[in-house]
Amino acid sequence: MSKPELTYDAKAMARMALACLDLTDLNDDSTESAVLDLCDRALTAHGPVAAICIWPRFVSAARKKLGPLSPVRIATVVNFPSGSLPSDTVVGETVTAIADGADEIDVVIPYAALKAGDEGAVRDLVTVARASTPAPARLKTILETGELGDPALIRKAADIALESGADFIKTSTGKVKINATLDSAEIMLTAIREAGSSAGLKPAGGIRTVADAASYFALCERVMGRGWASPRNFRFGASGLLGDVLATLDGTAPAKPGAGY
Repeated sequence: MSKPELTYDAKAMARMALACLDLTDLNDDSTESAVLDLCDRALTAHGPVAAICIWPRFVSAARKKLGPLSPVRIATVVNFPSGSLPSDTVVGETVTAIADGADEIDVVIPYAALKAGDEGAVRDLVTVARASTPAPARLKTILETGELGDPALIRKAADIALESGADFIKTSTGKVKINATLDSAEIMLTAIREAGSSAGLKPAGGIRTVADAASYFALCERVMGRGWASPRNFRFGASGLLGDVLATLDGTAPAKPGAGY
C-alpha cells in the first residue's frame, strides 16, 4: 500500500521547524569564527532557533557571544562520535562543557557494545552522564540508529536510555552512512509513549527541507497526538534545514509537497 500524500501549510511548518531546530556545526574543520557566525544565524528575522549544537571546545566562546539570557540554548556533544570513550572521560567532558556554559549535552551511547550484547555498558554510560548533567541542563542520548540497524536493537537502546534518565533520545551523530529515518523515529516515539515518559525525540542527520520536517511532525502527531511536538520535547539536529526554512518564510522558495510517513 502506498503511503498517503502529506499536505500541509508550508509556512506554518517552517515556523514550527525553526522553533524546534538545533542548528548544528559539527564539521571536523569547524572554527571559532564559524561558530560565532552560527550564533548570529541562530537569531533570525523570523525568531530564534531552539539551540545551536557545537563541539565542546567552542562552548565558552558561544556562551560569551550569546550571553546568559539568550533564547538560543547551547548544546554540545560528548563521547562523540564513536561512543567508545571511558566513562570517566565522558564525565570529564560533560562537567567541563556545563561549566563552560552548555545547556544541553548530547552523549553518544556505546552502540557497538550494545550490538555485541552488552546492555549494561549503555545503562552505565547513560547513568553517569545523567548524574553529571544536573538540572536545568538536559541530557540527550544519541543511539546511532543507522549503525544499530535492527528495529529490536533500536527499541532496546531507546528503552535503556529512557530508563536511565535521558531527557531526549536522538537518532544519530550525522557522521555515519544512515542517519535519521522516519522508521527509526517511529520506533523511538513508540518507546517514549509506551514508557509514559516525558522525554523528547531528536532526529538528526539528513533533514534538509521543510517537506522533510513536515513528515516528522506528521509522524509525531500520529504516534504521540496533536500538539506533542514542541521545542521542549522535539528537535531537529540539522545544519542545512535553516536555509529552506528561511526561504519558505521569506516566500522565496516554492512550497514542496511532503513525502508522507
